Amino acid sequence: MDAERNSFTGRASRYARVSGNMTGVAAKMLGARLMGGTQDHDKNAMEITKALGNLKGPLMKVAQLLSTIPDALPPEYAAELASLQSDAPPMGYPFVKRRMAAELGPNWLQRFSAFEKAPAAAASLGQVHRARTPDGQDVACKLQYPNMDSAIEADLKQLGFVFQLHKRMKSGIDTSQINAEIADRLREELDYEHEAKAAKLYAITFANDPTVRVPTVVDDLSTRRLLTMGWLNGKRLLDYKTAPLEVRNRIAAALFRAYWHPFADIAVIHGDPHLGNYTVFEEDGEPAGINLLDYGCIRIFPPSFAGGVIDLYEGLLHGDDERVVHAYEVWGFKGLSRELIDVLNVWARFIYGPLLEDRVRSLADGTKPGEYGRREAFSVHKMLKEKGPVTVPREFVFMDRAAIGLGAVLLHLGAELNFYELFQTELAASPREGQADRQAAALAASGLAPTV
Repeated sequence: MDAERNSFTGRASRYARVSGNMTGVAAKMLGARLMGGTQDHDKNAMEITKALGNLKGPLMKVAQLLSTIPDALPPEYAAELASLQSDAPPMGYPFVKRRMAAELGPNWLQRFSAFEKAPAAAASLGQVHRARTPDGQDVACKLQYPNMDSAIEADLKQLGFVFQLHKRMKSGIDTSQINAEIADRLREELDYEHEAKAAKLYAITFANDPTVRVPTVVDDLSTRRLLTMGWLNGKRLLDYKTAPLEVRNRIAAALFRAYWHPFADIAVIHGDPHLGNYTVFEEDGEPAGINLLDYGCIRIFPPSFAGGVIDLYEGLLHGDDERVVHAYEVWGFKGLSRELIDVLNVWARFIYGPLLEDRVRSLADGTKPGEYGRREAFSVHKMLKEKGPVTVPREFVFMDRAAIGLGAVLLHLGAELNFYELFQTELAASPREGQADRQAAALAASGLAPTV
């Protein structure tokens, strides 16, 4: 068995670095509860954030994900955890050489005509080096940090601990399905062979689209922990933050399509939309579209779930309560009362809001990107505490995360578009009746299996 995969010593080291601090926070919280004191959630949240803040990597991804789900954590905790940064310190070149040799063999450097020693980007699970193949192709080599399997398992253990704390505070939702979904997707994200197939899936989906570019996968330079793809030149999204509105709208429309087209066409979403996963490419000196760079968090939905998303949208759009209830039932919500449906609709109307109005508008007037959805989540949190609990289906987790992430990215651009019209265009181009067949064909072509 691969010694690096989920080693006991790796997990033990990770546990030791987190558990001591977390146990201290928990003891304070439990002590206050036993003594009949009130909980200072703001202070507890800051202490948990401090306990986790020195750990980079997967736990930070989890923390930021949870900050977007209403009542997955108390609002005070969500606000604190959302501030955590997921950038890891880069590996030095001597270490990179050892890692590359482990993946491609001792003569790995001879397989490139150039390989930049300094990383071009560093993220939570790995770092990217720019290189060139002997045939002259510029490529991006994403190399995973060591012992990430152990880190994932240790961090998932701590995630369960945080969920247990929240459960004792009488949460409005049952987080068991959330926990299972996050665990499965994080483990999946460690497998760069899976990510390579996901990139191929998106390449098929956007093969004839001039506004969304997908990098090609270099299979003979890729492994489970090394993913090599064609280098796509582009500028940062934030470089266009003060560009003319027409330019910002053009970029925003491409971002919208990159999110919604795969969902409408084959029931797939990019579950981690954030600024670092996109760049803007130009043609003739003008922004023409976006490069979609990362495919580690791709969620493949059952077509029935995707149908429920559309049913909920249509139900809200036309005031059809029966269709709304049907959508929640298709998603897997169980035992919903009228009151709980009304609470869920508060969140649904927020998520779908820009798509329900047939007019040119901004995404959310007066809202900062980092605050997108926070007020609505707090409102839903309070109502669920009174009317719940409710079990959230696992498919909801990354659908929700992706919608909030996309909204925050679009807010950075300050775009003004008719989102209703854009969405209707996607629905018209990809009829629901054939979605299951289209998905099956695309998955077969890319080598991916449906998500369980």
